[in-house]
Amino acid sequence: QVQLVESGGGSVQPGGSLRLACAASGSIFSINVMGWYRQDTGKQRELVARITTSGDFTFYAHSVKGRFTISRDNAKNLVYLQMNSLKPEDTAVYYCWAGVRGVYEYWGQGTQVTVSS
Repeated sequence: QVQLVESGGGSVQPGGSLRLACAASGSIFSINVMGWYRQDTGKQRELVARITTSGDFTFYAHSVKGRFTISRDNAKNLVYLQMNSLKPEDTAVYYCWAGVRGVYEYWGQGTQVTVSS
């Protein structure tokens, strides 16, 4: 089992920045990939970014490429999502995700990000 806890959400004006953090615990040795998804009210959950365990491969959704950066600190079992140049359409609940051997997946409880003037 893997437990994921997000932090760092909040409200920010357009053009601002936020950094989300995800703390992983439990059977973390089994994790292959971690990432962030988001879901706005009435919309489907969508992938924002992913990063491999080694950190040598990252993927970003087209809508956030160049503005968001995913990174990880394996020593602290943390994954970060640095979000810059935030737009109102980035408003959503952001979920931390962990994938294990392409078979199992785990989710955090989510953290709200609101971008509004």
